[in-house]
Amino acid sequence: MSLEDYLRELVDSSTPLAVARLVNLSHLVPDEASAFEEAWRGADVHRRRQVMRQLIELAEDNVELNFDAVFRVGLSDSDAEVRRSGIRGLWEYGGRDLIPTLVALLLTDVDQMVRAEAALGLGRYALKAEFDEIRASDASIVDDALRRTIADPEQTTEVRARAVEAVGARSQPWALQIIEDAYHSGQHRLRVSALHAMGRNCDARWLSTLVRELKSDDAEMRYEAAIACGSLGDEAAVPHLLSLLKDDDAEVQEAAIQALGQIGGQEAKRALEDCLASPEKRVRHSALAALAEADSGEEPLGFKLRG
Repeated sequence: MSLEDYLRELVDSSTPLAVARLVNLSHLVPDEASAFEEAWRGADVHRRRQVMRQLIELAEDNVELNFDAVFRVGLSDSDAEVRRSGIRGLWEYGGRDLIPTLVALLLTDVDQMVRAEAALGLGRYALKAEFDEIRASDASIVDDALRRTIADPEQTTEVRARAVEAVGARSQPWALQIIEDAYHSGQHRLRVSALHAMGRNCDARWLSTLVRELKSDDAEMRYEAAIACGSLGDEAAVPHLLSLLKDDDAEVQEAAIQALGQIGGQEAKRALEDCLASPEKRVRHSALAALAEADSGEEPLGFKLRG
């Protein structure tokens, strides 16, 4: 079947979507991408949403597939859900040409969830900036857009929170102050994102705060604190994570298991081995995966904390 014939089938909502055939949209060259974009305009919104969701799943399951050309078309779609999916689908894309588009979506899109997704998308460029993997001029554009968003009182809390998470990758004093301010803001959503940002920041200065929040009455705060402790990788957090292995919240419990696997060390591994005797299958499976990660983390070249 030619691509032209396939595209006619793809946009016809009266025909059930054949997921297996979506591989035809992988690695589109420019002429094929143009043909796709023209056909895409004729698809109804439900079909466009369905296609985007399926493409994201396929790309996650098979790294050989590349639907970047399709996801790029989705960024300018009239439907907010499709635009969000387009950003999500481009998670592995690292080209600098995407930065202006994400900045524009962050600062001007009418849908707050699209803006929030764009902030997260810029977060990976913030990480690249931290390791000098993008041009200084591009880093400045990313930093400025995220800082403007966080400081903008007209932005929704959700968008500002996602921007806080994004700047967590930056080690500059202004980024550390943003995290600190968000944590002490008194707004629950911002405080949750501040803990997330602490984990992305990988700075030992946050450990005492994270350990304190492991005892929070709020499950979401305990969850983010546990995940962040895992990212920091400091064995000093291990004794404090142990109590969460019996947490009433399943997600918190699994976050603690994951964190112990990331941190590693004898105490963490003993605790994870104990989890293998749990009557709950999900706990046993999580502990097995964490033990494998702990073992792999004992290679000679290990990651060290900043600070």
